[in-house]
Amino acid sequence: MVAAGDCVELVGPNGSGKSTLLRTLAGLHSQYRGDFNRVESVYQGHRFGLDELLSPLENLAWFAGLQGQQLDRHHALEALERLGLLAEAHTACHRLSAGQQRRAAIARWLLAAPSLWLLDEPFNALDVQSQTLLNELLQEHCKAGGAVVCATHLKLQVEGKITLGLEPPVEFSL
Repeated sequence: MVAAGDCVELVGPNGSGKSTLLRTLAGLHSQYRGDFNRVESVYQGHRFGLDELLSPLENLAWFAGLQGQQLDRHHALEALERLGLLAEAHTACHRLSAGQQRRAAIARWLLAAPSLWLLDEPFNALDVQSQTLLNELLQEHCKAGGAVVCATHLKLQVEGKITLGLEPPVEFSL
Protein backbone atom coordinates (compact mmCIF):
# COMPACT_ATOMS: atom_id res chain seq x y z
CA MET A 1 0.00 0.00 0.00
CA VAL A 2 1.28 3.45 -0.91
CA ALA A 3 0.25 6.00 1.71
CA ALA A 4 0.40 9.78 1.89
CA GLY A 5 4.01 10.86 2.31
CA ASP A 6 5.47 7.67 0.78
CA CYS A 7 8.16 7.71 -1.85
CA VAL A 8 8.57 4.29 -3.44
CA GLU A 9 11.64 3.75 -5.61
CA LEU A 10 11.32 0.87 -8.10
CA VAL A 11 14.72 -0.49 -9.11
CA GLY A 12 15.75 -3.37 -11.29
CA PRO A 13 17.30 -4.21 -14.63
CA ASN A 14 15.68 -3.40 -17.95
CA GLY A 15 12.82 -5.79 -18.59
CA SER A 16 12.03 -6.40 -14.92
CA GLY A 17 8.56 -4.84 -15.17
CA LYS A 18 9.03 -1.38 -13.66
CA SER A 19 7.33 0.45 -16.52
CA THR A 20 4.60 -2.16 -16.81
CA LEU A 21 3.85 -1.85 -13.09
CA LEU A 22 3.58 1.95 -13.34
CA ARG A 23 1.37 1.78 -16.44
CA THR A 24 -0.86 -0.75 -14.68
CA LEU A 25 -1.15 1.48 -11.60
CA ALA A 26 -2.04 4.38 -13.90
CA GLY A 27 -4.87 2.32 -15.39
CA LEU A 28 -3.25 2.00 -18.80
CA HIS A 29 -3.19 -1.83 -18.74
CA SER A 30 -6.26 -3.90 -18.02
CA GLN A 31 -5.11 -7.35 -19.08
CA TYR A 32 -3.25 -8.17 -15.86
CA ARG A 33 -4.77 -10.21 -13.05
CA GLY A 34 -5.09 -9.04 -9.50
CA ASP A 35 -6.82 -6.29 -7.65
CA PHE A 36 -5.74 -2.93 -6.34
CA ASN A 37 -7.47 0.25 -5.37
CA ARG A 38 -6.50 2.86 -7.89
CA VAL A 39 -6.62 6.53 -7.08
CA GLU A 40 -6.33 9.43 -9.47
CA SER A 41 -2.70 10.01 -10.33
CA VAL A 42 -0.29 11.89 -12.54
CA TYR A 43 1.57 9.48 -14.82
CA GLN A 44 4.78 10.47 -16.57
CA GLY A 45 6.17 7.85 -18.90
CA HIS A 46 9.32 7.89 -20.99
CA ARG A 47 7.81 10.40 -23.40
CA PHE A 48 7.35 13.96 -22.23
CA GLY A 49 3.68 14.12 -23.22
CA LEU A 50 4.00 17.62 -24.61
CA ASP A 51 2.55 19.07 -27.77
CA GLU A 52 5.80 20.26 -29.33
CA LEU A 53 4.08 23.03 -31.30
CA LEU A 54 2.81 24.59 -28.07
CA SER A 55 4.89 26.49 -25.53
CA PRO A 56 5.36 25.19 -21.97
CA LEU A 57 2.71 27.66 -20.77
CA GLU A 58 0.27 26.61 -23.50
CA ASN A 59 0.91 22.94 -22.67
CA LEU A 60 0.09 23.63 -19.03
CA ALA A 61 -3.16 25.33 -20.07
CA TRP A 62 -4.00 22.34 -22.28
CA PHE A 63 -3.35 19.88 -19.41
CA ALA A 64 -5.51 21.96 -17.06
CA GLY A 65 -8.29 21.90 -19.66
CA LEU A 66 -8.05 18.11 -19.89
CA GLN A 67 -8.76 18.03 -16.15
CA GLY A 68 -11.73 20.34 -16.62
CA GLN A 69 -9.90 23.22 -14.96
CA GLN A 70 -8.77 26.70 -15.87
CA LEU A 71 -5.02 27.31 -15.71
CA ASP A 72 -3.92 29.44 -12.79
CA ARG A 73 -1.44 31.51 -14.81
CA HIS A 74 0.30 32.88 -11.71
CA HIS A 75 1.01 29.38 -10.31
CA ALA A 76 2.01 28.14 -13.77
CA LEU A 77 4.58 30.92 -14.14
CA GLU A 78 5.87 30.23 -10.61
CA ALA A 79 6.32 26.54 -11.50
CA LEU A 80 8.13 27.40 -14.73
CA GLU A 81 10.35 29.84 -12.86
CA ARG A 82 11.18 27.22 -10.22
CA LEU A 83 12.17 24.87 -13.03
CA GLY A 84 14.32 27.48 -14.77
CA LEU A 85 11.95 27.84 -17.72
CA LEU A 86 10.42 31.27 -17.23
CA ALA A 87 12.39 32.71 -20.17
CA GLU A 88 11.10 29.85 -22.36
CA ALA A 89 7.46 30.04 -21.17
CA HIS A 90 6.29 31.21 -24.63
CA THR A 91 8.77 29.24 -26.78
CA ALA A 92 7.45 26.30 -28.79
CA CYS A 93 8.56 23.09 -27.09
CA HIS A 94 10.17 21.74 -30.27
CA ARG A 95 12.72 24.56 -29.91
CA LEU A 96 13.66 23.47 -26.36
CA SER A 97 16.39 21.01 -25.42
CA ALA A 98 15.40 17.56 -24.16
CA GLY A 99 16.20 18.65 -20.60
CA GLN A 100 14.04 21.75 -20.94
CA GLN A 101 11.21 19.64 -22.33
CA ARG A 102 11.54 17.25 -19.37
CA ARG A 103 11.34 20.23 -16.98
CA ALA A 104 8.25 21.53 -18.83
CA ALA A 105 6.65 18.13 -18.24
CA ILE A 106 7.61 18.30 -14.56
CA ALA A 107 5.75 21.62 -14.28
CA ARG A 108 2.56 19.69 -15.06
CA TRP A 109 3.04 17.51 -11.97
CA LEU A 110 3.49 20.58 -9.80
CA LEU A 111 0.16 22.02 -10.96
CA ALA A 112 -1.85 18.79 -11.06
CA ALA A 113 -4.51 18.04 -8.47
CA PRO A 114 -3.73 14.32 -7.97
CA SER A 115 -1.36 13.75 -5.10
CA LEU A 116 0.03 10.44 -6.42
CA TRP A 117 2.83 10.80 -8.94
CA LEU A 118 3.72 7.72 -11.03
CA LEU A 119 7.06 8.47 -12.66
CA ASP A 120 9.01 6.36 -15.14
CA GLU A 121 12.69 7.35 -15.39
CA PRO A 122 12.06 11.05 -14.60
CA PHE A 123 15.80 11.85 -14.50
CA ASN A 124 16.33 11.10 -18.20
CA ALA A 125 17.69 14.12 -20.11
CA LEU A 126 18.27 16.13 -16.92
CA ASP A 127 21.64 17.62 -16.01
CA VAL A 128 23.02 17.25 -12.48
CA GLN A 129 21.53 20.56 -11.31
CA SER A 130 18.07 19.58 -12.60
CA GLN A 131 18.41 16.10 -11.03
CA THR A 132 19.07 17.78 -7.67
CA LEU A 133 16.03 20.02 -8.14
CA LEU A 134 13.87 17.01 -9.04
CA ASN A 135 14.94 15.22 -5.84
CA GLU A 136 14.00 18.37 -3.88
CA LEU A 137 10.59 18.50 -5.58
CA LEU A 138 9.94 14.82 -4.81
CA GLN A 139 10.92 15.37 -1.17
CA GLU A 140 8.66 18.44 -0.88
CA HIS A 141 5.74 16.64 -2.51
CA CYS A 142 5.97 13.74 -0.06
CA LYS A 143 6.44 16.01 2.95
CA ALA A 144 3.28 17.89 1.89
CA GLY A 145 1.29 14.63 1.99
CA GLY A 146 1.68 13.55 -1.62
CA ALA A 147 3.04 10.18 -2.69
CA VAL A 148 5.45 9.05 -5.40
CA VAL A 149 6.10 5.71 -7.10
CA CYS A 150 9.18 6.13 -9.27
CA ALA A 151 10.98 3.68 -11.55
CA THR A 152 14.58 4.77 -11.86
CA HIS A 153 18.11 3.64 -12.55
CA LEU A 154 19.40 6.59 -10.52
CA LYS A 155 19.01 6.40 -6.76
CA LEU A 156 16.47 8.86 -5.39
CA GLN A 157 17.83 11.29 -2.83
CA VAL A 158 14.60 11.42 -0.81
CA GLU A 159 14.51 10.90 2.95
CA GLY A 160 12.55 7.86 4.06
CA LYS A 161 12.14 6.40 0.59
CA ILE A 162 11.08 2.78 0.25
CA THR A 163 13.10 0.79 -2.29
CA LEU A 164 11.50 -2.16 -4.08
CA GLY A 165 13.74 -4.30 -6.26
CA LEU A 166 12.18 -6.03 -9.24
CA GLU A 167 13.74 -8.97 -10.99
CA PRO A 168 13.13 -9.98 -14.59
CA PRO A 169 10.55 -12.72 -15.00
CA VAL A 170 12.04 -16.18 -15.30
CA GLU A 171 11.26 -17.80 -18.62
CA PHE A 172 11.62 -21.48 -19.40
CA SER A 173 11.74 -23.08 -22.79
CA LEU A 174 11.58 -26.76 -23.54
